Amino acid sequence: MINASSLPPVRELVPHDGDMVLLDRLLAADDETLCAEVAIQADTLFCDGQGVGSWVGIEYMAQAIAAHAGYLASLRGEPVKVGFLLGARRYECSQPLFKLGSILHVHVKRALQGDNGLGAFECHIDDSASATVLATATVTVFQPDNVKDFLQRSS
Repeated sequence: MINASSLPPVRELVPHDGDMVLLDRLLAADDETLCAEVAIQADTLFCDGQGVGSWVGIEYMAQAIAAHAGYLASLRGEPVKVGFLLGARRYECSQPLFKLGSILHVHVKRALQGDNGLGAFECHIDDSASATVLATATVTVFQPDNVKDFLQRSS
């Protein structure tokens, strides 16, 4: 497991720009797992003054999966590629929002990876202070070899 001091900044590993990068930093990663951190602050995207709606947890999970794919690509000396969130099964969250001031740890673990770019990850979000699990889901994703060719074939 590689720890935070040896990992690149999250913005180098996800194909998002500006405010749409919702993860603050990576804490640990290896071939199968990644842990990222999100600090819920007043200026956090989607914060309503009290916190961020728990529905955003799916995007935190998806971005952690994207960061994992970007991390593995960086190890191979390849560029970061676009992927697609296909869906989530059994997303459960124990609270309606992630409270202002909380620090979340987003954990993803690869459960399945096909040669065709389809993958499934077991994910959970916990409160860093108490290690209480706040949200869980199985998230499915797709990363085509060539996103432009894929999109042209799909249209």
